[in-house]
Amino acid sequence: MRLAFLMLASLLWMPLTAATTAAAADNVTTFALDNGMDVVVIEDHRAPVVVHMVWYRAGAADEDPGKSGIAHFLEHLLFKATDDMEAGEFSKVVAANGGRDNAFTSYDYTAYFQRVAADRLELMMRMESDRMRDLRLTEDDIETERNVVLEERNQRTENDPGSLFGEQRMAAQYQNHPYGIPVIGWKHEIAQLDLEDALVYYQRFYAPNNAVLVVAGDVYPDEVKRLAETYYGVLEPTKDLATRARPTEPPHRAERRLVFEDPRVAQPYVIRTYLAPERDSGAQEKAAALTLLSELLGGNPATSFLGQRLQFDSQDAVYTGAFYSGLSLDDTTFGVVMVPTPGISLSEAEAKLDAAIAQFLEAGIDEEQLARIKAQLRASEIYGRDSVQSLARTYGAGLTSGLTVADIQSWPDVLAAVTSDDILQAARALFSDRKVAVTGYLRSPTSPEAASQVSQ
Repeated sequence: MRLAFLMLASLLWMPLTAATTAAAADNVTTFALDNGMDVVVIEDHRAPVVVHMVWYRAGAADEDPGKSGIAHFLEHLLFKATDDMEAGEFSKVVAANGGRDNAFTSYDYTAYFQRVAADRLELMMRMESDRMRDLRLTEDDIETERNVVLEERNQRTENDPGSLFGEQRMAAQYQNHPYGIPVIGWKHEIAQLDLEDALVYYQRFYAPNNAVLVVAGDVYPDEVKRLAETYYGVLEPTKDLATRARPTEPPHRAERRLVFEDPRVAQPYVIRTYLAPERDSGAQEKAAALTLLSELLGGNPATSFLGQRLQFDSQDAVYTGAFYSGLSLDDTTFGVVMVPTPGISLSEAEAKLDAAIAQFLEAGIDEEQLARIKAQLRASEIYGRDSVQSLARTYGAGLTSGLTVADIQSWPDVLAAVTSDDILQAARALFSDRKVAVTGYLRSPTSPEAASQVSQ
């Protein structure tokens, strides 16, 4: 369940309205069905292939308290029976038609997709629209799939100290907002999820007026509209659909620090994450500055500031990095990480990391480096447009994370307009407020630093 986005090169602004509009650069057409379902069509006629995706504006951050993991759990359950299909039949039909399908859950959305031959699009719409409203679940389905999810958590989280550490760090980062709860859910709460929990979430959020249909590939807008009206347009919308009301963060009054020890840790590291603004509709400039800051500071270890200072100049680190993704509905995180060389403690590594960041702020931005990174991002946008599935994910993730089509298409130009002063201003604002930061140490309890602290 990975959240990814690619930046698109386009100069055209286009709001998502009931009126049909098109963006020439990406061959994008948008419209809305009478029941409120938004539709995005991305034309690419190079191969007779189509990607069909349905994105719901509901994810793990929309769960009720005490029901963590229900969004992801329901994603699994949607492959069970409906009024017209037996359990497991959906994927069997996709495979029998030479396609593949899957689904994924994030904090802000849940998405289902199929990649098939273009002449199978109608079949996909028929099946996907069926499970939007007509899912049929049994107690046996709940028991079986709950065990599957628990085993998934065991494999991906319980057996990985880095993942366990990440959960604890996010829980410390967000004091009140549900981004502090893992998407897969807390293990003890997953074990208690039942049929009623699944149906409540399903009936609340799975509706045409809470969904975005994205169809990309060898298709034409008129045909997609005809099919969408035939299969999705007949579904009743949810009346009085609730807004996405989420708890907000209180003022953070103290820096938080944690040490996570696990005997399975082979390579200790120090990481610090800060609360940071997300990409806001119509106001993406701060997020663009932070995107470039993460690249300049720690994007490529061979060329980034942290890599040059800590890996190559001083050789205090075997790895450094910075990371930021602005694609979220609410405040996101900006992070820096350092894996020290043997013999350097995590407390020493933290001090060296702070010193390097201070040097970056004092030295200012290397204009040639900034121009190179902007060119790389622009190239990545162009390469990304070569994949209709990537384009479909870009639009789907953006639209379910609070952005408009205009925001998605203007993003490359927003990035290109960022100046060195913008980046430094964003950096100083970010790093000056340690109250919104979480500093974490991941290490083995047998590490020299841990042993010395125990002996004291």
